[in-house]
Amino acid sequence: MTASAPFPAQVAAKWRPNLSLIVFLMLTAVLALPLVGLFFFRIYENQLVHQTEAELIAQSVALSAAIRRDFESNLPADAALGAHVPATPSSSADEPFRPILPSLDLTRDNLLGRRPDAKPAPEPAGATFKAAGEGLSPLLLDTQTITLAGFRLLDPHGVVIAGRDEIGLSLAHVEEVAKALQGSFAATLRQRVSSHAPPPLYSLSRGTSIRIFTATPIILGDRVAGVLYASRTPSNVFRHLYEERGKVVLAGLSVAALTLLIGLAFHRTITRPVHELIARTTAIGHGDRSAMRPLTNHGTAEFARLSQSFLDMAGSLNNRSDFIATFAAHVSHELKSPLTSIEGAAELLRDDGAGDGPAMSEAKRRHFLGNIIADTHRLTAITNRLRELARAESTPTGGTTSLSPAIADLQRDFPGIRIRAEGALDSAIRISAENLRIILSHLTDNALRHGASELDIVAATEADRLCLTLRDNGSGVSPNNRARIFDSFFTTRRDSGGTGMGLSIVRAMLNAHGGAIALLDDEPGTTFALAFQRAPGAETHVETNVSETSESETGLRSRGMMIALCLATIAAGLLLRRFGMGLGLPFGVVKYGGSLLWGTMVYLLLTIIARRQPASRFAILAALIALCVELSRLYHTPWLDAFRLTTPGALLLGRVFSPWNLVAYGAGIALGWATDRLIARARL
Repeated sequence: MTASAPFPAQVAAKWRPNLSLIVFLMLTAVLALPLVGLFFFRIYENQLVHQTEAELIAQSVALSAAIRRDFESNLPADAALGAHVPATPSSSADEPFRPILPSLDLTRDNLLGRRPDAKPAPEPAGATFKAAGEGLSPLLLDTQTITLAGFRLLDPHGVVIAGRDEIGLSLAHVEEVAKALQGSFAATLRQRVSSHAPPPLYSLSRGTSIRIFTATPIILGDRVAGVLYASRTPSNVFRHLYEERGKVVLAGLSVAALTLLIGLAFHRTITRPVHELIARTTAIGHGDRSAMRPLTNHGTAEFARLSQSFLDMAGSLNNRSDFIATFAAHVSHELKSPLTSIEGAAELLRDDGAGDGPAMSEAKRRHFLGNIIADTHRLTAITNRLRELARAESTPTGGTTSLSPAIADLQRDFPGIRIRAEGALDSAIRISAENLRIILSHLTDNALRHGASELDIVAATEADRLCLTLRDNGSGVSPNNRARIFDSFFTTRRDSGGTGMGLSIVRAMLNAHGGAIALLDDEPGTTFALAFQRAPGAETHVETNVSETSESETGLRSRGMMIALCLATIAAGLLLRRFGMGLGLPFGVVKYGGSLLWGTMVYLLLTIIARRQPASRFAILAALIALCVELSRLYHTPWLDAFRLTTPGALLLGRVFSPWNLVAYGAGIALGWATDRLIARARL
């Protein structure tokens, strides 16, 4: 019972996106990037809030210091001051600063309503505070003209004594002012009231409707002498976009044009060649041999190689199909002659047994029976050789061996021919011992049947090949038959039982193992040249072990080199930040040079941690780390900002977000990658 033929392999049926859909989604993503970028502006908008709060803090603290000096000089000793402020613990020598850090956050803090209107003061401000306010008003107004921030100076009871408006009214009921009157700094986000309607694009931003208020207490001794109340509206990126709407439209058109160009490039280099290749393969599958030609447009080098691979495969399949058709015709021809002879002899013997005509003599009967037996022997020989040829066409290509044991088997199996061998007989070749024995046995049998008494075998190595020469002293091959000796069923010994399949089997088996065979011009006798693929033998294993040991040692040296480079990079960055300005280097060189070295340090640290990964993976991971660190500067919390003020925090995380830092990080990562590649090449 024969096993049924397996079904052809088929691709699992499931949904897969086609190439056009993927290209469309990519182009859509490109078009959506500017729109998504508008939402990412919210992150930058929060940074603007922090920046505005920091500016108000700096301005208020500077003005408060000047106002406190004025109060110390002009207020009488018995002036009525405000709430008592507890003494703060003295700072250590290592941390002499007590910074007021910005803490407002658009996403975290509640947005209070518009600032309550000022109320009439329960008690008017004292004469001394009124006089001080009149003297300080020009200072506040001049500062407001330059900084665009609003300033009001309040007395210890919350009555406005200096500023542009609301002089003599009380703001003590305002939340942040009440907190400052108790001696604590306060900052709030409040709704902004504007007399002008915001533009449409500008109204998308929350920052258009807010105003930042800060209340800074002025401490005189241990009492509150007043409050500096400041406010300002933060800058907004959407407002600038609206003001530059012409340029924004031009940028949008540029993005659309760029997307169109990308789509055309995808169509010409990917989509069009793929569709044409599919059409060609379908036509070839239906038997259209005219489709076996190069594509009109290959697009990329990869598609050109893929197209050539399809053409080579289709040509091989067609050649195989032609070979099978020709081979089937040869087989039918070779089998037809003995079958016809057997049929004729059997009919004559049948007629003789039926008594029709004169009786056949015993000699003739034996003659016909002998012909039947001879023809059946020939059929048996042909089928055996066909089976050997089929085995050679699909022979397993695994295993390695050498010539020495195979030649020893030949000398034992063919005692009628003298076999001499020399050369690289112990070199390992990529073929099993059984398949090598079959090849050499066919060639030796062929030499013996053509009258050879001697067979010389010479082996020599050439690069990755083992070249074998077999020379006998037999009758040789006539010039007319030299081109046909490897054809199936071609034989000059048909009368003596030759099938013409031996050399076909040898060639098929060598082709299956990546080898080759050729007939050389050599007289007298016949000379064949064979080529085998070499395989690593015992000597090669020793070399491999030594190479692996050397590579391991090189890897250790490489890690040590990376650690040394990383330490040198860190030292260079610290020296640049510490002494760069003192040496007269430009600020940009010191700042962004340090960022460049930071990017190089991150890349080198990754190579130390995971040494076996490819360089491109290190570069991508380092770029992601740098991007996350830089974007983290847009996020502010008191503890994180306090850490950023320390030296380790400034070196590791930095303090201020800057897109130019990303450029410097990229250059540093590229420098680390180039250094890594140079070291790898030097190691090789």
